[in-house]
Amino acid sequence: MADRLSGTRILILEAREEAQFSRLLTEQGADVMPCPMFSIVDAPDAAPVEAWIGRFVTQPCDDLVLMTGEGLRRLLTAAQRIGVREDFVAAIGETRTFARGPKPGRALREIGLAPNVVTEQPTSDGIAATLARFDLTGRRLGIQLYPDKDHSALLDAVAARGASIDAVTPYAYDARTADANILAAIDAMVDGRIEAIALTASAQVRRLFDVARAHGCEDRLRDGLARTRIASVGPAVSDELQSHGLRADIMPANDAFFMKPLISAMAVALGKTSSRDGALAR
Repeated sequence: MADRLSGTRILILEAREEAQFSRLLTEQGADVMPCPMFSIVDAPDAAPVEAWIGRFVTQPCDDLVLMTGEGLRRLLTAAQRIGVREDFVAAIGETRTFARGPKPGRALREIGLAPNVVTEQPTSDGIAATLARFDLTGRRLGIQLYPDKDHSALLDAVAARGASIDAVTPYAYDARTADANILAAIDAMVDGRIEAIALTASAQVRRLFDVARAHGCEDRLRDGLARTRIASVGPAVSDELQSHGLRADIMPANDAFFMKPLISAMAVALGKTSSRDGALAR
């Protein structure tokens, strides 16, 4: 089943797992053009993150919502820095954990734990819908958030169910150095040098449009995307695309919304024509 994407040039915007994503696509024969949208860095102010970890260790929450695998890994790094990593892991083990899709679950398994509940949809709405099935009255709920997203609707929904919320955002995005790469990627799509773009986070869609608007080339971005097959890892990305008047051409089936199923879906959608004539049928 190797080389199903032979001759297919794919633009990837993944920052957190770029090397792995690129390798998996290359193993299928794809010609990968990487364009990291941002660098992920620790939260600029470490004090609130460290204080949150201290509270969690001293008095573990009744429930813990993990929105991203990156977030848990950053929390573990911060806990290591202040010398309480083992205590923090033990406290998580005492807590009922909710994972927003498979990525936080993988991060939990890296420390020998597993989520108690995994959302059916890896979105904020999926988290809200999952939590709505549980009685949260009087429970203390820790929630790991991620940057560049308004989480107020989710937090309000949880608070309305009677929980007290203790939220933390352990990392930030540094996008200052990526604009030139993004503009080059837009040019490549407009020029027809990219056959597919693979999107693995809703922030990538927002970042594309933010940069395009800042540089006065949103129409050019839309032109490039119209010439390019859009692959979405799941509903969060597809919803973000829809908010910009776009739709995904490719998405994994059977609620398998993570990297390997996305690659398999791309291989099915793109591989047949790639193996026949080396180019996508337009």
